[in-house]
Amino acid sequence: MTKILLAEDENSVRSFLTRALQRAGYDVVSCPDGDSAIEALDQGPYDLLLTDIVMPGADGIEVAKVASQRQPGLKIMFITGFAAVALNAQKASPEAKVLEKPVHLREIVTEVERLIAA
Repeated sequence: MTKILLAEDENSVRSFLTRALQRAGYDVVSCPDGDSAIEALDQGPYDLLLTDIVMPGADGIEVAKVASQRQPGLKIMFITGFAAVALNAQKASPEAKVLEKPVHLREIVTEVERLIAA
């Protein structure tokens, strides 16, 4: 089963994403912030890191850097509500997919499916 590490500080968004991805057949480890996501890397390996960018503690870009060092080749998808932050994320991880909020759950699941299949 495909394993996803999800880092999202908004409880309702994290809950909706977790349920949608689990319904789509993914094993999801969800974390409320970047620091706990970095700790959860020990529960890997993961097929995908799906992370918000702006979070308390370690931000999503830092989580992605640490995750990529620990698990080279890990696929990464960022979600953010800030356009300028999206540009910085794209520069930091050019191979990553960046989705801007608001984003529909179906769109996230579709993009996750595409990225994992790539």
